[in-house]
Amino acid sequence: MKKSIGRLVSILYRKNQVYLDIALKPLNITAAELPFIARLFARDGVSQEYLSSYLSIDKAATAKAVKSLALKGYVRKDKNPSDKRANQIYITEYALKQKDEIMKRLREWTEILTQGIDKAEVDTMHTVLDKMVNRVEDWEARRHGEDA
Repeated sequence: MKKSIGRLVSILYRKNQVYLDIALKPLNITAAELPFIARLFARDGVSQEYLSSYLSIDKAATAKAVKSLALKGYVRKDKNPSDKRANQIYITEYALKQKDEIMKRLREWTEILTQGIDKAEVDTMHTVLDKMVNRVEDWEARRHGEDA
């Protein structure tokens, strides 16, 4: 019987969420909020719609995370001057001061995951996972095309 890739990915996802919730608790960030902060560190001043699309997270969950991060002082939400219906999301100075500590905790998880695995295997794993993500995104695009 084949081993289930989905089961292994699911286990890793759940363990990832638990670890990050514990590691980020002193910084008042949840595992669910981390992808938004990490993306904004890389590309600040983007729309909520961009964040949803880039992270493959539904708009309601994105709105909830952005609202929570704004209340905690990590992001600010401004209306897009060219489209008052859209929000632009920006990292705050407070978040920038926390960036090194946030990213350190994320790196620690990656180190736990890859401990004892050589670089070539990690590189191969990245390549294979990227291919899997691309296949799923292709499938979604085809499915949405059929729904239209």
